[in-house]
Amino acid sequence: MVSIDKTKFGPWAIVTGASSGIGREFARQVAASGLNVVLVARRSSLLEAVGQDIAQEFGVDYRTIAVDLTEDGFLAKIEAATHDLDIGLLISNAGTGVPGEFLHINPDVLLHIVRLNVITHLMLTHHYGQKMARRGRGGIVLVSAMGATAGIPYMANDAATKAYITSLGQGLHAEFQKSGVNMTVVLPGPTETPILDAFGFDVSTMPLKPMPVARCVAEGLAALNANRATHLTGRLNRFMAALIPSAITRKVNGRMIARGLTAGQPRVAHLNQ
Repeated sequence: MVSIDKTKFGPWAIVTGASSGIGREFARQVAASGLNVVLVARRSSLLEAVGQDIAQEFGVDYRTIAVDLTEDGFLAKIEAATHDLDIGLLISNAGTGVPGEFLHINPDVLLHIVRLNVITHLMLTHHYGQKMARRGRGGIVLVSAMGATAGIPYMANDAATKAYITSLGQGLHAEFQKSGVNMTVVLPGPTETPILDAFGFDVSTMPLKPMPVARCVAEGLAALNANRATHLTGRLNRFMAALIPSAITRKVNGRMIARGLTAGQPRVAHLNQ
């Protein structure tokens, strides 16, 4: 685990998509540094289980907010539940995706992905970024995805939304420095989370073995500490990204996702919403 500064980033953190996967691990590692945590996702029972676990293990307080982040008014609900808290850290992690041929995906599904993967990050960053800027300290982590800016076949819309997150965070990294607010975009490579199964990926055929989720999150928090604009998790991932042309990466990703699709159309994955 990586320790983060409770004075700068505390006393409370908000983690979206906290019920499973990367979001759940972010909540755990933030709590290990002594920060109280607001857990946000759709499923109240899962959030309560996460909250009770981290409270018992690390002695922190927690709140849960069960909300569908794609619905109108989601921000008002979160603000109402946190208006009395001093929020020093926002980890905007919630996201979704649905592999498939773009022209065969229902437009409503495409728009659902845009609302969750773009609008949610935008509104939370604006709202809590203002609060942190006024107090002169804090941090925001936006969770994007490896390879998104190069385009990913059979996940073209999903990758485009993640590319937006990356661009947003890179621009705000420069703007926020004068306010004492750290901004880091974490780009996870393949990671051991339930979403791989939901997407129908065969791990044995993937070019790289998925990395443990605890390591992915620890690297992200270290990047936040260092106030790096972006961080691609995994040394080998960074090595490959630097050496392999994006055209080849797109081809490899397309083949891998296509194999998953032939095994049966994956459902829309809400695992980290």
